[in-house]
Amino acid sequence: MARSDTMGQPVAGPCNYLQIGRGSIAGAAQLAAVGAFILVSVLFLDNQYRVLPSAIHNHLPAHHDGLVITDITVKTCSKLNPFSTCKLDPDTWHRIDKDLYLGQGWTSSAYLHVKRQKEEDLGPEDHVILDVRVGRLDPSTSAKNAGNQKWEPRPAGLWLVRSSKRHESDSDSAITAVDVLFGPDAVEPRPGWRIRDTPLLLESDQTSESTSAFEAHITVRSGALHRVEKPIPRIRKDGRFKIMQLADLHLSTGFGACRDAEPAGHNGGRCEADPRTLNFVERLLDDEQPDLVVLSGDQVNGDTAPDVPSAIYKIASLLTKRPHPIPWAAIFGNHDDEGKPGLSRASQMDVMRSLPYSLAEPGPDNVDGVGNYYVEVLAPGQSQHSALTLYMLDSHGYSPDERQFRGYDWIKDSQIKWFKDTAASLKRAHAKYTKIHLALAFIHIPLPELRDPGNPVVGSWRETVTAPGFNSGFKDALVDARVLALGCGHDHVNDYCMLQQREQHPELWMCYGGGAGFGGYAGYGGYHRRVRVFEVDTNEASVRTWKRLEYGDTAARVDEQVIITGGHVVAPDR
Repeated sequence: MARSDTMGQPVAGPCNYLQIGRGSIAGAAQLAAVGAFILVSVLFLDNQYRVLPSAIHNHLPAHHDGLVITDITVKTCSKLNPFSTCKLDPDTWHRIDKDLYLGQGWTSSAYLHVKRQKEEDLGPEDHVILDVRVGRLDPSTSAKNAGNQKWEPRPAGLWLVRSSKRHESDSDSAITAVDVLFGPDAVEPRPGWRIRDTPLLLESDQTSESTSAFEAHITVRSGALHRVEKPIPRIRKDGRFKIMQLADLHLSTGFGACRDAEPAGHNGGRCEADPRTLNFVERLLDDEQPDLVVLSGDQVNGDTAPDVPSAIYKIASLLTKRPHPIPWAAIFGNHDDEGKPGLSRASQMDVMRSLPYSLAEPGPDNVDGVGNYYVEVLAPGQSQHSALTLYMLDSHGYSPDERQFRGYDWIKDSQIKWFKDTAASLKRAHAKYTKIHLALAFIHIPLPELRDPGNPVVGSWRETVTAPGFNSGFKDALVDARVLALGCGHDHVNDYCMLQQREQHPELWMCYGGGAGFGGYAGYGGYHRRVRVFEVDTNEASVRTWKRLEYGDTAARVDEQVIITGGHVVAPDR
């Protein structure tokens, strides 16, 4: 019989405990099975009919950072009809504000529109786009691996595949962003993006020349946004660091037209500016293997680049779509933001900062210009000490006071103050480097001191120096901060280095890059495009520089010279 405790209550024996344990396990299993069935049922119903409240959905993790695209269309309107509009309902559609004719249509404009939603807000009626094609025929009849998909037609030759289930938005194939690029040479450097097939099939409303130059391509991003991290430039193990300065590329939307191409009969007289420029640069990247590229202004040829990203992406792709991608920094020239419709310097800087291996920065808001920043190049190995500092400054565009100072703008007081303060603040950290720390700087428009014919010159002085009419004193600030060399551009066919001296004591080299791009001028007697290279040797605290040519003796190091040794500026040996 069962035992009793002191209060007269029965106490379970071993058999009673076993029976209770078995009953508890069975009950728990039944509850788990019922719970699992209810959970699966609710998730199934929610997938089909969205029965869970939004509050719950808002706490579920979204697969994609941002939005998914549920529809794409093209809206065309007439410039001749005042009642015609290129806008769709803004509560439903987002318009990509790039005229697909780039303003070149005689009577028409057209814009790409997308429907986009947060993934957690998708309903059973929403279908996420999984693929986009462009063509006249249904891709299911002509494209490989497309026969089992239902393709929906849209204007301008667009074809879309949309999901049949809401949670296909979790797929890495889900389209999460859409853009438009222009030109037969359009490329896509952004991670996760790809240009789709042929150009959009718009009704012909342009001259044959502009139709080819400005053909519109849809480009899409699939899956999550790719985070772009800035590279950390570092001196090589051998103590060297090579910088290639690309001055005045003058890239266009589309191929661009060559100006002053030499020799005149090269390639049967046929010359397309951007392909020839980029082929030249690519050859030198392969030959020189630089550790850093500096784009020193006028990357974009204003008037011939109505879509600026299409121009910028060409040089960015060349630098990053390589077996060994190259970090790059950039400053602005006077032509970069003067096109129509063009793009502001701030917007261009946003574009460049978002690209792989870019070191470009807008700089402080309280300093004149966009792109006043510095790049630290660290010592070899795992060292966190800077061995080399590169200062980048915006030299602006045209004079704000043409009546008194004609021509071009100058480095402003706020920039000089920023430069002085920055150099002073870095001085203590640079002192921890066990070797001699070096500093260089880059601007686009040359300083007035480059006009002085009494200073020693190495290289060619072929044209008038178009420096500012007002001297704001930036050269003295560079010397005081122990910056030993300054690179500039702007005057395409000047490629000389000029030594600045004080009482016969060398204090600063100022070097032109020489124009690299065929979209910019290059007259003055058979000038061949060229690129400048600076090679820093931290073992000797020295800097050597030379130029490479696009045509002629393309293997030569033209006007090679040592400009710094032992951490000091040195005079030319000739």
